[in-house]
Amino acid sequence: MNEPVIIVGGGLAGSEAALQLARRGIAVELHEMRPEHQTAVHKTGDLGELVCSNSLKSTKPETAAGMQKHELESLGSVLYAKALEARVPAGGALAVDRLAFSQAVTNAVEAEPLIQVVRGEVTSIDKLAERASAIVLATGPLTSDALAESISRYVGDGSLAFFDAAAPIVMGDSLDMQTLFRQSRYEDATDDAGEQQGDYLNAPFNKDEYERFIDELLCADRVIKRDFESKDLFQACQPIEEIARAGRDAPRFGPLKPVGLNDPRTGRRPWAALQLRAEDAAGSCYNLVGFQTNLTFAEQKRVFRLIPGLQDAEFARYGVMHRNTFIDAPRVLDSRLRVKTDAVQDLGVSLYVAGQLGGTEGYCEAIRSGLHVAISVAAELKGVEPPDLPTTTAFGALIAYATDPLTVDYQPMHVNFGILAPLQTRIRNKRERYAAYAERGGRDLESYCAALAEAGLA
Repeated sequence: MNEPVIIVGGGLAGSEAALQLARRGIAVELHEMRPEHQTAVHKTGDLGELVCSNSLKSTKPETAAGMQKHELESLGSVLYAKALEARVPAGGALAVDRLAFSQAVTNAVEAEPLIQVVRGEVTSIDKLAERASAIVLATGPLTSDALAESISRYVGDGSLAFFDAAAPIVMGDSLDMQTLFRQSRYEDATDDAGEQQGDYLNAPFNKDEYERFIDELLCADRVIKRDFESKDLFQACQPIEEIARAGRDAPRFGPLKPVGLNDPRTGRRPWAALQLRAEDAAGSCYNLVGFQTNLTFAEQKRVFRLIPGLQDAEFARYGVMHRNTFIDAPRVLDSRLRVKTDAVQDLGVSLYVAGQLGGTEGYCEAIRSGLHVAISVAAELKGVEPPDLPTTTAFGALIAYATDPLTVDYQPMHVNFGILAPLQTRIRNKRERYAAYAERGGRDLESYCAALAEAGLA
């Protein structure tokens, strides 16, 4: 086999897939259009660049996100290992220094002799098929218009777009630390010496401050001059102003919920609170957690400076909204994340989809899908049958949901306990039930890893 596997897209999914295939002795040609063709939200040409939050979610084993991280570790994910190396404090979550992380991913890919990185925009799948043993599309939610048109020929009318949003980042030295306090939810606010501790900064609102903020938020100018319909926005990335339009108190029960916090100035729980998470280990800049927004830059500066402690905030990055393209996975993909339409037969090679383009949501989900596709491609090229991924695992449940033809009105989905098969024995206590999910999934994951090794795919 002289033809390489061609991967289009050097994000989380594409980079993980390339590294996993190279580990299995398979040559890869990895195409990334940046920095020659930038997107509306990327800032560098690095591979694996994170463009929204810097958090990879919970590491707690009794959570769905924690289950998935155990899967990544057990399967030898390269990007998960790099994320651990670039970790910054974030309580029970895995957050990374995004620059250090993307540079580590880039270095790992460029150091691999079986991977050739090609910079420049890919506009046609057909041309790639002429010299590929298989094609993996991992272009993410910001797939270029030209390539999207080419993809649509092979996936039919399943391609569509909706709007996604990213939160602002502010400079740490511009924050009022006399107003903000450091604390993680439900944790002691001070250490034995009486010093504030915790992985988050918290901006506490009293009732009057909150009401004024909501007033200005609701009347602020937006970039996109129209009311959003629920179908246009992935619910987990709703802009803060859209949450407020659902009800003045809605932010207090969402991104601004004060539960588990104690304002040291008053000794009480604040009326509302914004949490800020460090973007790097030095704490030089902070992400406004849950503050995805469609406000104009000028309005973001004006309105968000009404948040207590942010009155002099300097913005390292304003929040942005961008197009998010994904395919209708239940109609287009099989459990190996291979395109199953009749039209793809004309290509002459198999076409796979990894990452958010395939309709999964989340950083770790993208990494895991790249690993899953690499196993699928390696199995095809080696002529072996890959073991079925148990649906009792976090990603196995997600794949089963995302590729089930009975799933209708599909929207991007992340791993969660709601899509896992019920336990044989009903457990009423939620924490115990989630721990049982994790234990069951861990057992089945061990069997899956053993089967991969037996098939020569580990």
